[in-house]
Amino acid sequence: MKHQRILGLAALLMLLASCATTSERLLESDSSQVELRSFQTRAFDTTDKETTLRTVIATLQDLGFVIDKADLDLGSVTATKLDNYALRMTVTVRPRGETQLLVRANGQYEVKPIVEPEPYQKFFAALGKAMFLEAHEVE
Repeated sequence: MKHQRILGLAALLMLLASCATTSERLLESDSSQVELRSFQTRAFDTTDKETTLRTVIATLQDLGFVIDKADLDLGSVTATKLDNYALRMTVTVRPRGETQLLVRANGQYEVKPIVEPEPYQKFFAALGKAMFLEAHEVE
């Protein structure tokens, strides 16, 4: 009887310890996903989806990408850059409220998702400049 209690107590402690570890990992994963989403997403003060997609295409081309697919209805552009590696970028544009569009970039090196902020920061810096110039009709 005493051995059963000890085994039961040990099993309970192991269960509680594994739950704590699982929830910690889940919280870490959620926070890293939120951080990644913050790198990948920007809002722009425009409702012109077509012009925004054209600007996304031009920006990707300026950065050395070749456009694979573009779909106005879906609001998405997929492009690839080959430079000793395969870098694939998919950008989606969708409405955010009444006055903004949300642009989200999702990149992959080879088949691994890009989780570092730098490639997204470079893309959005170039896109922000292009959007500004487009809004002010500067060629």
